[in-house]
Amino acid sequence: MKIAVLGAGAWGTALAINAGTHHTVTLWARDVPQALAMQAERVNTRYLPNLSFTAGVQVSSAPLGPWLVEQDLVVIGSPMSSLRGLLVQLAPLLGDKVPVAWLCKGFEAAQPNASQSGIGLMAHEVKVQVAPALRGGVLSGPSFAQEVARGMPTALVAASSDNAVRDAMVQAFHNNSLRVYANDDIVGVEVGGAVKNVLAIATGLCDGLQLGLNARAALITRGLAEMTRFGLALGAKSATFMGLSGLGDLVLTATGDLSRNRKVGLALAQGLTLQEAVDSLGHVAEGVYCARTVVQRAQHLGVDMPIAQAVVSLLDGQINPTKAVAVLMGRGAKGES
Repeated sequence: MKIAVLGAGAWGTALAINAGTHHTVTLWARDVPQALAMQAERVNTRYLPNLSFTAGVQVSSAPLGPWLVEQDLVVIGSPMSSLRGLLVQLAPLLGDKVPVAWLCKGFEAAQPNASQSGIGLMAHEVKVQVAPALRGGVLSGPSFAQEVARGMPTALVAASSDNAVRDAMVQAFHNNSLRVYANDDIVGVEVGGAVKNVLAIATGLCDGLQLGLNARAALITRGLAEMTRFGLALGAKSATFMGLSGLGDLVLTATGDLSRNRKVGLALAQGLTLQEAVDSLGHVAEGVYCARTVVQRAQHLGVDMPIAQAVVSLLDGQINPTKAVAVLMGRGAKGES
């Protein structure tokens, strides 16, 4: 298979390295000096130092053009904020000829001239809006880039309403170290991938304040309930949230030491400002950027998400970490279901 991965961040590079053991992979970087350095050194020193490229990986910074039509799968490895622009570029190049997969997890910030005023969109909704002819889907699930690049056992989910797109993602990435399960519930998979980042900030805060394992378990469980309520209101299937992109990704991101969003919560608990917390990462923490959009869309749907709301209030500086806990614990008694 010929695969193009657009975006040489940690996750795009990790998938390129993993797939490069079985396929021909072009890892595309917008920055020409970065691309030349990676090709010469056979490593992405900025994001995955000491993890060498596998034999099938080549690096390019060539303009996006007809060479993409020669690929069997095009993978967008950019943050959510760059997805719209890349889809606009790809639409006239690919049409419906080549399947496209995106890796970003989050909700886009509301666009000033969006038809749904004030509502941020999921990735597949952005595609429908700007590149309706493209055949696309999302690759998601519990996965740290370093472990995937090292070939450590990982399971992901390939979600799309298009069976051929799901099959292309499975064929590209399913191997002895990486299991890829197909799912037609793209709404549920994208909701899980987005909301778990917000909940991971809350769990990092919980752990940073040393509130204990009981509190962490409660937070993850009630967070899963929030995620599920939200997803169902958007048309997702409840079973999806018991799977890899729901419970699986939530547990990993909320408890794993490699989680960037968890690190943001830990840093805020230590008294750092939000800007200091983000600057300390060196990577994008999607939960910081999509938390407000998640809450805004939930409010539009009439869905109660108290944990996500507390995270937004904390990120906006309206409350401090201790107050955020007090707000959640001070809610009135209610039934679990």
